[in-house]
Amino acid sequence: MRDTLESIEFGRFRVFPGRRELLVDGRPIRLGGRAFDLLMALSETPGTVVSKDDLLTRVWPGRVVAESSLQTQILSLRQAFGADRDLIRTVAGRGYQFTGNVQIIPAEKKLVIEGSPVPADDVVIPPTNLPRPLSELIGRSVEVEEVSNLVRTNRLVTLTGTGGIGKTRLAFAAARGLLSQFPDGVWLAEFSSLSDPGLVPAAVAAAVGLELGGGQVSAQRVAQTQAARRMLLLLDTCEHVVDAAAMMAEAMLQAGPGIHVVATSREPLGAEGERVYSVPPLAVPAEDAEDLLERGAVRLFIERARAAKPDSIPNRSRAAMIAAICRRLDGIPLAIEMAAARVATLGVDELADRLDDRFHLLTGGRRTALPRHQTLRATLDWSHELLAESERVLLRRLAVFAGAVDLEAVDAVAASAEITSPQVVDGISSLVAKSLVVVKIDGGTPLYHLLDTTRAYAILKLVESGERERLARRHAEYYRDLFERAEAEWEIRPTADWLRDYGRQIDNVRAALGCAFSPAGDIEIGVALTAAAIPLYVHLSLLEECRGSVERALGALAAGAIVDPRREMRLQAALGNSLIWANDASVRALGAAWARASEIAEELDDTEYQLRSLLGLWFSKRAAGELRASLAAAERFCALAASRSMSNEKLIGDRMIGLSQHFIGDQPTARRHLEHMLAHYVAPNQKSHIIRFLSTQRGSAGTFLARSLWLQGFPDQATRTAENSANDVRASGHVNSLCYVLADAVCPIALWTGEFDAADRYVTTLIDLSTRYSLSRYLAFGRSLRGLLVIKRGDIAAGLQLLRSSLDELGEVNAAFRSFLFMGEMAEALGRVGQISEGLFALEEAIARANETEERWSIAELLRIKGELLVWHGEPGAAAKAEALFRQALDWARRQGALFWELRAAMSFARLLRDQDRSADAKALLGPVYARFTEGFDTADLRTARALLQDFD
Repeated sequence: MRDTLESIEFGRFRVFPGRRELLVDGRPIRLGGRAFDLLMALSETPGTVVSKDDLLTRVWPGRVVAESSLQTQILSLRQAFGADRDLIRTVAGRGYQFTGNVQIIPAEKKLVIEGSPVPADDVVIPPTNLPRPLSELIGRSVEVEEVSNLVRTNRLVTLTGTGGIGKTRLAFAAARGLLSQFPDGVWLAEFSSLSDPGLVPAAVAAAVGLELGGGQVSAQRVAQTQAARRMLLLLDTCEHVVDAAAMMAEAMLQAGPGIHVVATSREPLGAEGERVYSVPPLAVPAEDAEDLLERGAVRLFIERARAAKPDSIPNRSRAAMIAAICRRLDGIPLAIEMAAARVATLGVDELADRLDDRFHLLTGGRRTALPRHQTLRATLDWSHELLAESERVLLRRLAVFAGAVDLEAVDAVAASAEITSPQVVDGISSLVAKSLVVVKIDGGTPLYHLLDTTRAYAILKLVESGERERLARRHAEYYRDLFERAEAEWEIRPTADWLRDYGRQIDNVRAALGCAFSPAGDIEIGVALTAAAIPLYVHLSLLEECRGSVERALGALAAGAIVDPRREMRLQAALGNSLIWANDASVRALGAAWARASEIAEELDDTEYQLRSLLGLWFSKRAAGELRASLAAAERFCALAASRSMSNEKLIGDRMIGLSQHFIGDQPTARRHLEHMLAHYVAPNQKSHIIRFLSTQRGSAGTFLARSLWLQGFPDQATRTAENSANDVRASGHVNSLCYVLADAVCPIALWTGEFDAADRYVTTLIDLSTRYSLSRYLAFGRSLRGLLVIKRGDIAAGLQLLRSSLDELGEVNAAFRSFLFMGEMAEALGRVGQISEGLFALEEAIARANETEERWSIAELLRIKGELLVWHGEPGAAAKAEALFRQALDWARRQGALFWELRAAMSFARLLRDQDRSADAKALLGPVYARFTEGFDTADLRTARALLQDFD
């Protein structure tokens, strides 16, 4: 074993094995015990690859641990090395290699510690009464460094934070790292057992080893005895003796310049010169994070679960569930440790299921822990007992809120005869100072909220007080009034401002509705709040949630509890809007909602809702296969909009007509209406048209203009128009509108033009967004488009399987989309794998529906593909039947102005003619069609057509 005063050096780092200390540029870096053992194991054989098994055996002797533990310690070392993290090199499949140039420094060599050269023989470890750590401090390397730096530059540092956040362990870790800088030692005075603040000076005297004899022990007397010392004093757990602790700290600082003080308390001491460090929770992964095992909360959970029962080690596949548990426990180390200890008996899944009963579940902390740290409830009881009565009342009333709220909301709901408005203001400030309420600044406005764990405790206190129902009703009334005001503002306020003030309230809306529709609630408040909150749901693209809330409110109206036609009209319109995007909705339900909304709007002579209802009827008629009726609804919309002074509304009618004509198959007319709309429509600063018509109007028009441009033979313009529409909508922040553009234009056009890499990116975005926001219609579209992409990339069997399962998810309302956007592609793929009969059957169904509904925008393509399948089938007379179908396809494409369908039909017909040794006729047919293109020559179809024409020469 090396001499305890011998050290090793590599670059700007020096290691003292005997002191288990790592210095960088002369300053100590805090390393956990395992990380230090790992550093020694690697640095002893520099340049040599050390296997993972050897490292596991060296660092965890006699224990079976997962490889992830080793990875965690490697990460800790690399973080300690900072910019020199490459000192440890990963050798794939073999282990790790230390790349530093290691030199052994003999014990007699002069050392430099904190810039002061001293002989090695004079190195003396300063005295301390700090307890030795019994386990590694996980996930706190950054915080240890921050606290250490504060202590170096400030003489009084107070660590504050909620109970169980780890203030004491963090202070101890920082103090150990600073030990060499205080020649007269680091001394701990613990106040947790003190019930009399007057005993604080005596506790400090005992901690530093003073024997003062008789007489009163005062803060000044203790401080004067230490005046000449260079020492660090830790005052632990000061919140219940905060005034006495503050006097003690000030006395020590005034006594001599070499004394530094670190305090831990749930609130600042308020002493002169104090620097407050708010201890954050452990880092928890976001829901979509990938680096789960690198976050401190998850690492702590896994390590403590292993310690409780090594053979119940959670594997990597459980990391996401563990991360969710850590989030629900707010990253509080004490709560995480208690939860991890339960894994041995409950397992991760059951533990997660039982977290709602956390105060019974999270008991049985370490026997060596203080009593208040042996159960989670005891930890919070300790803080609660230190509050004034008005603060206790306010804390429990804050539990009625879900999420962050401003002071206006707190005052409106919590103020009463027991706690007045001025007391609410003072109480909030005090609870923030005592780490029981979290404050954040949003747009200059302070917002207050309880951590989930604190809120769960406060709810228990609210129930015990007997005022939960009364507070819940006041909460629901407040949010009803707030969102009735918000509904009146969305027409006149900029979107960003409106969302800043109201978007963050969604959790409180949910809580208020849950209360209002509960057995003890007030249905009238629930119906009113549901109607008023519709703009919020639409803004946030929470359409499935909106549907559920609206159906519940309409059910209450149908039961006869309330008679309110105007609210029913708004709710029916909201239901109709949400059913448009739902996969499990029926065409009948969709039409009924809009018909009822229209009926009430007529009775009330409400032009605004007549317009909304006409747009809904326009969509529902199309979904029902009544395309001409749908076009008539669009024309009625235009006529009604013309009577209004708002020019944009007439332009929205142009968009509706343009979409109808696109689906009917009149692409020139569709393009004219859509271009006219886009040329004159001025998007409002507000999202009023999103609220009224559920998507951005320019985005919707651009979507179908892009499709018409592609069909007319302008693929470059189509691509630009689709991508520009997506960018415009993305800037609006409205997710539903972005999914609309992606699903109906950007993704299909990328597939049609053969830009498969771009299509892959767009489809991935569509699936991610629709999954995150529960937009089931667009999720089904995204999966269907993914199936098409897989087919076009050559894996037809896998693509067909994905496409079929996804089409089944589209539902009745989207049957038209299923028939015309995907059925032709699927039929052609079936033919390519020999399932020609099945492909022909699918085409017959799609063609019949097109003729029945007059939705013929893709009829030319369907006829062409049917001809191709007949050729592949090879039955007698197939060629003649195929030729007839190709001619029909050409005729439809020409009449509709669909040059791309014409090109595809011409190519299929030309191949048939070539195979009949009629190459001249084939060239005469295809050549003029190809010659009419002026752009897009790098697209897949035009490249194929060019190669085919060259084949005819």
